[in-house]
Amino acid sequence: MKELFDFILRFGNLNQQQLDFVTSKAKEIVLSKDEYFSEAGKIAKQVGFVVDGILRVCYYDNKGEEITKYFIEENNLVVDLESFDNEICSSSYVQAVTDCKLIVFQRKDWLELLQTIVGWEIIVHKIISRALIQKVERRSPLVSEDATTRYLKFMEIYPTVVNRIPLSYIASYLGITQSSLSRIRKNIGKY
Repeated sequence: MKELFDFILRFGNLNQQQLDFVTSKAKEIVLSKDEYFSEAGKIAKQVGFVVDGILRVCYYDNKGEEITKYFIEENNLVVDLESFDNEICSSSYVQAVTDCKLIVFQRKDWLELLQTIVGWEIIVHKIISRALIQKVERRSPLVSEDATTRYLKFMEIYPTVVNRIPLSYIASYLGITQSSLSRIRKNIGKY
């Protein structure tokens, strides 16, 4: 819980009674590598906080190819927000890339936190705004660059991720083949 509270308190203040209430609604879970946190075609029913591990958000394009949109590492919230907020089926999968430890809130408990804790909504809004800005910052420099530059930028953006996940996911994220990625890594001397 300490990691979660350290994270939350960067965005606002809560007293001990409020923190205790948050604790009472939270549950720790372990997701094994390749397990799904939420799935396309289903309604997202939980919000998670990543204590340990890496998840990825991915979908299948119209050719049936898997596309990785982005990665979520430690000390970040994980939720398919559109599906969760609007109770609609998700179009993406959120999958554990490594074994993960998460603190999870079920939808009814999350809504109770929003209704009960003064300031919780403001804190959550700040966290979501930060995540959206991060997502845009992480995607936009990758769009117009050549593959080598995209890979080098990826290593800057996700320094703790690059050696912990399969190359196939990195290639999918960068929009290149795995053999192209291997060639790029060889050329820049990163093994």
